[in-house]
Amino acid sequence: MSAVEISAANETKESTGVDDKQRIMQIIEDKSQEFIEAADHIWGTPETRFAVKESVQQHYKVLEQEGFEVEKGVGHMGYAYVATWGSGRPVIGITGEYDALGGLSQVADLGEHKPLVEGGNGQGCGHNILGMAAVAAGVGIKTFMEEKGIKGTIKVFGCPAEESGYGKAFMARDGVFDGLDLALSWHPSDVTQAWGSSSLAVLQAYFDFTGVPAHAAAAPELGRSALDAAELMNVGVQFLREHMIDAARVHYAFIDAGGESANVVQSHARLYYFVRAPRMDQAQDLFKRVEKIAQGAALMTETQVKEEFDAACYNFIPNHPLTEAVDRNLDLVGPLPLDQQELDYERRYTDTVPEAGKQRVLSRTKEAFPDLTDEEVRKMAESTMALKKYPLVFTDTASGSTDVGDVSWQTPTAQFSGGFEPQGTSAHSWQWAANGKSSVAHKGLLAAGKTLALTAYDAFTDPDLVKAAKEDFDKTFAGQEYKVVIPDDVMPH
Repeated sequence: MSAVEISAANETKESTGVDDKQRIMQIIEDKSQEFIEAADHIWGTPETRFAVKESVQQHYKVLEQEGFEVEKGVGHMGYAYVATWGSGRPVIGITGEYDALGGLSQVADLGEHKPLVEGGNGQGCGHNILGMAAVAAGVGIKTFMEEKGIKGTIKVFGCPAEESGYGKAFMARDGVFDGLDLALSWHPSDVTQAWGSSSLAVLQAYFDFTGVPAHAAAAPELGRSALDAAELMNVGVQFLREHMIDAARVHYAFIDAGGESANVVQSHARLYYFVRAPRMDQAQDLFKRVEKIAQGAALMTETQVKEEFDAACYNFIPNHPLTEAVDRNLDLVGPLPLDQQELDYERRYTDTVPEAGKQRVLSRTKEAFPDLTDEEVRKMAESTMALKKYPLVFTDTASGSTDVGDVSWQTPTAQFSGGFEPQGTSAHSWQWAANGKSSVAHKGLLAAGKTLALTAYDAFTDPDLVKAAKEDFDKTFAGQEYKVVIPDDVMPH
């Protein structure tokens, strides 16, 4: 074949690819109402951790209606699933979530904090949109593959408890992700960006202290205070902070402070600890030191301590070729098509952002777009929505934790953030919960679903992408292997 013929063939291939991708996006648009209705229903039934019985029903409903074979109850979790369509290779996985957060109940579309149910749950991290976008992507690429007779297997994974329970880690432990060639994921945000950074590995456990009750005034010498032990543990960890790496994080919460009577030596107390570090081995080493502090606190107070391991997840490692493909597809999908009324709607939330938060937006905008003038940066930062895609930057910087990390250690994985949340607001906030049923959120759902589906299309139609992703994975993890850190006897709860 001559150079001219090769050039013409490449142009034809590129033209066909663009046409195919336009068709995939149209499929998702045509089916948008079923995705939106399901996402809104999940918003209205917010459930936490592994107890997501009502929320997952919407996933089952759409996927079964669209012809997927749904295997329910995987990974020892009643409401985790794998939905499969197709046969043969490549096998592409898309992960989705639907769990909410405790204490984040919020009236929809209201520009002030007002719980819908006092003390209730709420979709403060956008998982009603997250999971349904994964479903939309699966449906979109599956429908297109049917139309064109494309071979391959698409799997949609329903993953409970991303918020601290780490359902994907339990699924990984049970081999649920075995056999994948690639995996894709995403997360709501106030910016749109392919995710080139890492996340923190984390281990979580409860520490139960048991002492001896006594009259705090008449016979204090007979008591052994579990509350004292818990407080001493916390003090010990405070001193530990000086002797751990800067990137590590340790958090705690009192689950039980021993009761409400100050006149009784408390015989019980319970702490919940998160230990994070950039790598799992670092987190494990730090966790061992926290365990020793707990044992020391019990020794000092002559109490007993019992540890109950809760969950853990690995740090996320982005696959470079696959993430670059995601970045290109974000360009193709383009910014959210918001009208002025929608931009004005988001103002009710951005007006609540404190000055420090606004300065943070200004700084990150300037850093991301150094070629813009100060006036252009200011206008972008003051907008209610960050419509311009942020550039892809691969970095070792890590923050937060996600159980997508466990997937990324098992197969080439890419993810991105989808910017449909009001600019400057934070995840795990009432603002995100309030925004969760808006037309802006709905458009974010469709944009994310399209981006995932288009990247899956690239993998199904371009063997070189799959090959490059696997080569990058092998190079990145050379000499390292995924070792399950959740004990066999620890079940999702």
